[in-house]
Amino acid sequence: MKKEYFPGWLLMAAVAVAATLLSNLVVVEGKHPLEAAFLAILLGLILQNSGLVPRIFQAGIKANEKILILGIVLLGASLNFKDFGSQGPRILIIILATMAVSFIVIFLLAKAFGLTTELSLLLTVGTTICGTSAIAVTAPLIKAKEEETAYAIGTITLWGLAAILIYPKIAQLLGATDLVFGVFAGTSIHATPQVVGAGFIFSETAGKTATAVKLVRNCFIAPLAILVALWYARLSLKAGLRRDEGRPGSRAAFLRAFPWFLFGYFLMAGFNSLGFFTAAGVRTLSAAGKYLILTAMAGIGLNTIFSMFRKVGFKPLIVGLLGAAVVAGASLGLITLLL
Repeated sequence: MKKEYFPGWLLMAAVAVAATLLSNLVVVEGKHPLEAAFLAILLGLILQNSGLVPRIFQAGIKANEKILILGIVLLGASLNFKDFGSQGPRILIIILATMAVSFIVIFLLAKAFGLTTELSLLLTVGTTICGTSAIAVTAPLIKAKEEETAYAIGTITLWGLAAILIYPKIAQLLGATDLVFGVFAGTSIHATPQVVGAGFIFSETAGKTATAVKLVRNCFIAPLAILVALWYARLSLKAGLRRDEGRPGSRAAFLRAFPWFLFGYFLMAGFNSLGFFTAAGVRTLSAAGKYLILTAMAGIGLNTIFSMFRKVGFKPLIVGLLGAAVVAGASLGLITLLL
């Protein structure tokens, strides 16, 4: 563990505590309308974009996903596969169908806007599968340029952040159930941290459901990346394209970006489903996981600098917005039909 991470992690933890205190202070009709996860992201955004965060904290802030990963693995101890019952196969169909429809439509949209094949593919996999992780896996496999990768990550980050802040509130106003919103968040929001944040802003149950659904969706990163790489190689060969053919490190980048932690999450869930944990143990592990996730939500806010979105350009942002709408629409339609 790098020692330069600790100042940033301590700042994230402090923001998480402040968000919890603020959430508990605001009471309307016996309820706390401002969720701690929402406040943690908001406080982080304000601090970072007000220029109040010294450089010493930046390394830890950028490594916020390390905290999130540990929180997610611990949270797996509170998942019991039996709770999904007969809904499990239907949820899997929703995940697969949403990905399939969204992949085709978003790629065609990106090409219609005149984006390069590489940038179109990055925006498509980032929106369809797993945000920046899917982009990081796919970029070296299709020889994407650095600026294309940066544009895709910036676009996914912006609209994913908007989804965290907007989707739970709209769903609450519409009276969505925990299961419906959990499945919706897990299938429609881009990156894992964004899904987890939105789910827990809605409710604890929705957060657990959204996390489980998203991690199932993450399992398809590897097969999709391989299929995309094969299709791109064939396309390039047919068109006579040669783009940075000698670029090394594709396999290493793939292995580094793949979300290996999902095996830890499902292992913990398996132990709980088999009765290996006591009720007190589940509560302790779950509470620790939720606090680490809240700390990571503060990291999302602290890691978002609005000025970076100016470099993305108009077309990728529009494609990203339309792509987010396509995924949300496909997910919602399938949920309406199947759940």
